[in-house]
Amino acid sequence: MRQTRRHTRRPAGAAAAPAPGGPDLAAVHDAATGGGLPADGGPEAGPRPEIGDSWARLRRLGLDPDRGAAAVHLGPAEVEHRRRASGLDEVIGILRDSLLDSTGDCPLILAIADAEGHVLWHEGERQLRRSADRIGFLIGARWVEENVGTNGIGTALRAGRPMQVHSAEHYLRSHHAWTCFAAPVHEPRTGRLAGVINISAPAQHARPYLLQLTMTAARLAEAELRARRLEALHQLRTVATPLLAKVNGPALVVDGDGWTAAAAGLPPTDRLRLPAEGWGSASVHWLPSLGECAVEPLADGWLVRPVRSPGQSAPGDRSGVSEQTEGARLRLDLRRPDRPELSVEGAAGTWSHGLSPRHAELLLLLATHRDGRSAAQLAEALFGDPARTVTVRAELSRLRRYLGGLLAHRPYRFAPTVTVGVAGPDDPYDLLPGSTAPAVRRLRSRLAAGTVRLPAPPDVARPPAPVRPPEVTVHPDGGHPPVLARPRVS
Repeated sequence: MRQTRRHTRRPAGAAAAPAPGGPDLAAVHDAATGGGLPADGGPEAGPRPEIGDSWARLRRLGLDPDRGAAAVHLGPAEVEHRRRASGLDEVIGILRDSLLDSTGDCPLILAIADAEGHVLWHEGERQLRRSADRIGFLIGARWVEENVGTNGIGTALRAGRPMQVHSAEHYLRSHHAWTCFAAPVHEPRTGRLAGVINISAPAQHARPYLLQLTMTAARLAEAELRARRLEALHQLRTVATPLLAKVNGPALVVDGDGWTAAAAGLPPTDRLRLPAEGWGSASVHWLPSLGECAVEPLADGWLVRPVRSPGQSAPGDRSGVSEQTEGARLRLDLRRPDRPELSVEGAAGTWSHGLSPRHAELLLLLATHRDGRSAAQLAEALFGDPARTVTVRAELSRLRRYLGGLLAHRPYRFAPTVTVGVAGPDDPYDLLPGSTAPAVRRLRSRLAAGTVRLPAPPDVARPPAPVRPPEVTVHPDGGHPPVLARPRVS
């Protein structure tokens, strides 16, 4: 009799949970961290691929699985500042209601961290929180892989997708009594990472549905943030509409992130690409969709007026392609896993644009193959399936909306007059760490082996990197007083 194998679907983008009949996690962990088993070994001998990748990286960093690194904590004032800056303070009530009140008799801790892994909220059953305090999991802690090993918050931040980390999948042995479920939350205006929602429970009480619950809560938080941003845009529109009625010629009003509140005499556009130096850096900017524009500040927004009328130089007119591409310098910045960015500088102006993970993958592949790639080749590189060309073409069509003549096709490639470079992370394994694309995984390995190099990034004007506020570092043995760490520039 022929047996059929049953397959279960997991939520899109989520990491698979360990199989009930899988290997003894504690034994696998001991072997991997002790050097007796490759951390990224095969499915029969090692952990899940995403866990194995994390363990291998931490072994390269020399993180002690029995101690971790020096704990980093923020003071109360900085925690409060980061709560407001993250925007997640607007949705904390919804998250409490949807998570803490929805899990029945399963004891758990709700933790919410910002995009840098600092725990900003930490709530739940008192006795359980005391247990978490003993491993340093409390408000103000920086819960990233470099400090505390493989964990729900840090590994979800690094991978950019929902994660479950069960028991001995944690790199630190002191965390093996826990199971964590985490899901990223993105800011709807910019698409940037706002933070991570995490549920932690004793390993023996963990339930598979908690991952889906966490993902649902993250989507609910994003929906609430989106509703609040739309309300703010509506308020700006009430100011913009009467103003535009008095303006001679085409104009539009946008918020600080480029989202359009109102327009007059111009084709509809949802959002303008931001100037690389920000709206307030000059009174005239070149914008990809409009050309040269005069910019004036408004309350909570900006008035944007094309210098030349659409009749003289219509947005999207192909006559401007040569000006856009001739001598243009394009920089793909992949140094921060949570914030891939594209910067372009040319005769027509300078601008930057945050990228989705998929667009970052595509641009990386094109940057490392200047001769171009067909849709089938890109589908094979991204999905291991050359038949998935429809998805590839749709994503490239979206890219060409703002890259225009910088991106050619048949085959897909950068225009020959464009200088393209990639700014990659110091550790090759940090290159788009959330990507499971076969070509990206191969590229990481080849970069680590030194057999290939990323194309050197051109010198593109970029805004100065923000300086992070000081952090308090506490030695793990408790034998030294807290010291103030030097501010780091990201």
